[in-house]
Amino acid sequence: MDISSILQGGYQHPLSRSWQGRRQLTKSMFMYPIFITDDPDASVVISSLPGQRRWGVNQLESFLGPLVKKGLKSVILFGVPLNCEKDGRGTPADDPSGPVIQAIKKIRLLFPSLYIACDVCLCEYTSHGHCGLLHADGTINTKPSVLRLAEVSINYAKAGAHCVAPSDMMDGRIKAIKQALIDADLASKCTLMSYSAKFASALYGPFRDAAGSAPSFGDRKCYQLPPTAKGLARRAIQRDMAEGADIIMVKPALPYLDIISDAVQLAPDHPLACYQVSGEFAMVHAGAAAGVYDLKTMAFETTESMVRAGATLILSYFTPDFLDWLEV
Repeated sequence: MDISSILQGGYQHPLSRSWQGRRQLTKSMFMYPIFITDDPDASVVISSLPGQRRWGVNQLESFLGPLVKKGLKSVILFGVPLNCEKDGRGTPADDPSGPVIQAIKKIRLLFPSLYIACDVCLCEYTSHGHCGLLHADGTINTKPSVLRLAEVSINYAKAGAHCVAPSDMMDGRIKAIKQALIDADLASKCTLMSYSAKFASALYGPFRDAAGSAPSFGDRKCYQLPPTAKGLARRAIQRDMAEGADIIMVKPALPYLDIISDAVQLAPDHPLACYQVSGEFAMVHAGAAAGVYDLKTMAFETTESMVRAGATLILSYFTPDFLDWLEV
């Protein structure tokens, strides 16, 4: 046998196997998506997302406290308003008494070292369920949408968010939000994480159930990216870098590992996030429940593939599990 044929000697031991990866999963790489509702005492099971709940602000100490002790470093907040009047411009999104701003303030008080990101979108707060403001014919009205998203971002930053993360996919919103942060003297105090390559995926179903954010008519295919659109994804990533994004994100993760890999090449000096979305999480659980594979093994395999592709930050509902499974 030729000398160059021998590879197994390099990974014959568990430790030497671990050296074969360029990066290893760590607790700090995980950001936990949590749903905050406007019932302050809520703790409501989300049936389509195993182990996940909608939380009220009064439950955050008992919910997050044990996770912080295990090493939780960051969360991303999604507001779920159930008791407010929604309108065409998503007015409740930055209501000072609403769930997101109240949760920011509560978490900053309870857990000063916990990094708080806030999803910025209007779909949960508009009467029509779309991610921006609309023309009379039901199409997206981009300019006022972008201005409204910038306004919401600033109010989250003023409330104490460490990071704002627009997921709406409106053209030009990164530039508008960055300029608004600069004008408010917050650009050096608040990270801007862009959902740059967010695809119109079938994997968002459980999230829309959890957040109550399904559109009342039509779909979001005119602003989220077509699943086949590799070139559009690359252009969106480059655009958002130029407009001032501090972190680039790809969503969903597992079906778009090639886009994560492309993002590494396009944005080598930016942190790269990916979102293991609700459908991916539910799919892994469903397969394990059916006996197709072991849950922990598949959770590791899927997330390690994201790291292998180049991700440095993973938004995942598996975060509490990885706090138990990982040593550091």
